[in-house]
Amino acid sequence: MMARKQATEAPAASNGSPKKRSSADSDDHDVKRPRLQESTDKARWRLSSEGGRHTWHYLEDDEATKEWPQSYADKYFLGMPLELPELPKATNPLDAVRNGLTFFEKLQLPEGHWGCEYGGPMFLLPGVVIARYITKNPVPWYYATEIKNYLFARANPVDGGWGLHIEGESTMLGTTLNYTTLRLVGVEADHPVMVKARATMHKMGGAICAPHWAKFWLTVLGIMKWDIVNPVPPELWLLPDWVPIAPWRWWIHMRQVFLPMSYLWSKKWQAEETDLIRELRKELFVEDWSKIDWAGNRNTIHPNDNYHPKTAFLNTVNWLLVNIWNPVFRTKYLVDKAEAWASELIDMEDENTDYSDLAPVNAAMNTVCCYVRDGPGAYSVRRHVERLDEVLWVNAEGMLCNGTNGVQCWDTAFAIQAIMDAGLTEDPRWRPMLIKSLEFLEDQQIRENVKDQDKCYRHPRKGAWAFSNKDQGYAVSDCVSEALKSVIILQKTPGFPTLIDDQRIFDAVDTMLTYQNPSGACSSYETPRAGQWMEVLNAAEVFGNIMVEYEYPECTTAVLTTLSLFKKHWPNHRTAEIDDFITRAVKWIKSDQKPHGGWYGNWGICFTYATMFALESLASVGETYETSKYAKKGCDFLIAKQREDGGWSESYKACETGKYVEHPTGSQVVMTAWALIGLIKAKYPDIEPIKKGIKLIMDRQQPNGEWLQEAIEGVFNKSCMISYPNYKFSFPLKALGLFATRYPDEKVV
Repeated sequence: MMARKQATEAPAASNGSPKKRSSADSDDHDVKRPRLQESTDKARWRLSSEGGRHTWHYLEDDEATKEWPQSYADKYFLGMPLELPELPKATNPLDAVRNGLTFFEKLQLPEGHWGCEYGGPMFLLPGVVIARYITKNPVPWYYATEIKNYLFARANPVDGGWGLHIEGESTMLGTTLNYTTLRLVGVEADHPVMVKARATMHKMGGAICAPHWAKFWLTVLGIMKWDIVNPVPPELWLLPDWVPIAPWRWWIHMRQVFLPMSYLWSKKWQAEETDLIRELRKELFVEDWSKIDWAGNRNTIHPNDNYHPKTAFLNTVNWLLVNIWNPVFRTKYLVDKAEAWASELIDMEDENTDYSDLAPVNAAMNTVCCYVRDGPGAYSVRRHVERLDEVLWVNAEGMLCNGTNGVQCWDTAFAIQAIMDAGLTEDPRWRPMLIKSLEFLEDQQIRENVKDQDKCYRHPRKGAWAFSNKDQGYAVSDCVSEALKSVIILQKTPGFPTLIDDQRIFDAVDTMLTYQNPSGACSSYETPRAGQWMEVLNAAEVFGNIMVEYEYPECTTAVLTTLSLFKKHWPNHRTAEIDDFITRAVKWIKSDQKPHGGWYGNWGICFTYATMFALESLASVGETYETSKYAKKGCDFLIAKQREDGGWSESYKACETGKYVEHPTGSQVVMTAWALIGLIKAKYPDIEPIKKGIKLIMDRQQPNGEWLQEAIEGVFNKSCMISYPNYKFSFPLKALGLFATRYPDEKVV
């Protein structure tokens, strides 16, 4: 493929000392900031998806644009007109499925998978931009221009700030970091957008009221002093594994962020002081920078950011660390040993992911760690910067940062299942698309466990699939399950090749069986290594349930339904263990049902999402509305939430509050599909409410077969929402297909 042209060469820089650095050429560093334009030419953007790795390229050369023409997928992602013909109007649900697939197949990427933006969180992009600024790898002008456009578009229309996520109210985390990002990419302080955002920031108390993660990044930049950052001692990594609070017991995302954060905190390293940094010291604070009581504002935080206030226990621990541990017991020998072990753990994370890392937050932090330790010209730094491009995405509004390096395996699995549920897997019309999907999943199966699995505290993954791609390589229980389910569906359909042999399928099943907890439930990346009591150490403030793994009805359902399918085709593989797994999983799902009949969703919004999965899992073992009080109660819960127009509409506020909340914009296609899937799987006896929901989905379908984007769909850690744009295809298609196969003679329109 045509290589992306860089706007500037990365300027040279010296290693410097562990402390804050200042250099005579600091002004030269500022000059290297990108030149901003009003916008880029969207017709010059191309998405490369080679090997399942997504990178956006801007072709400044006219000949290059001719050699690499834009695809339908490129244009769709960029919000450009597709000029597709109108399809025959669907007169029944199966026609609507065919119309939807006619559109959706145009978005399939050459390797056989589906991609999309995976945005929503507003704290991810700043980390990438800050890391590139610190390491003297400023983003090229076309990145900078579209980053500016995206952040301008996502500023709160009332107060001009930015939230934790795109639908949230303004927070200090979002506002301080995104304001800083805009300045780093070249937006001047007197721009009207910046003036408005700065007024809101000051009204909220200035940057000293930002939460821990923002204080960390602003300190590494040199805008704050390390005294304002609560302790993040890498010595915790030296604790024996049997210690209840040892970091290896923490949730994978938490410990992989704490790891580089602790390394940089211990080094007390800061980027060189430049004119821009000095300007930001004046802009981000209400008070005179030179007079700020940094230590006295460690725990200062604006209420909008304080979703999970620090506990009295954590405040006591922090006091002890600052006043006793650091000055008395923190010897150089201990510090050197802790930093060396943290550094080695960072290296293992980088090696096991080829520098993709778990997600953008720790990837950006690891990049800075490698810069501090290895120097600016090191391979580790250069490779990190290259791979950071894979989390960036361009849409109609501009350039954003995805929550991971994509949704490749996850969304491809759901697309296959939607076609299966419509009974179309044997239709030759869709076979080429499905074979490409199967080839992609075959290529992306992870064939071995990570190197030094036990040493770096990783869960087994042989035979698994990741959420995104095998480079990132983190297996997740439901990702493994949904991908394997899709593989089995296709390979057991006449006419499809057997690309993944039985042993590789057994490898996947063997890994899936490792995810069950003593309760019978499944978690996400690994089984819990500590209890919920660990939340007393939650220092993130903006998130809930972040310290350890939890048990999820969505993950439990995915594994359960896949094992049920697997048993039908391979009844003799670990039969007793699989039967026991299913029995205990069903028992847990029943126990997790809420008094109102729904289930709380941890990865989608919210009760609608999880109730769909729970009803599907009960149906997979023969428990439906007529035979199970749990299924009946779940169906009754969904029916009680149906709106007058036949749809369902749940707000992200339900995730935050734990109570069902209607979305103010009305019925949503995706949530309507979720509810209908649950009802149809559970064999709800009254067809009329189901028909009303199906009619809404059909009415919302556009003449070219697509559905338009509505409200945000996903969530993590209770408080942060995240986008799954392909859900508006896969789940409506699945709901329509299920209806068509169950009620083939029913007329909806």
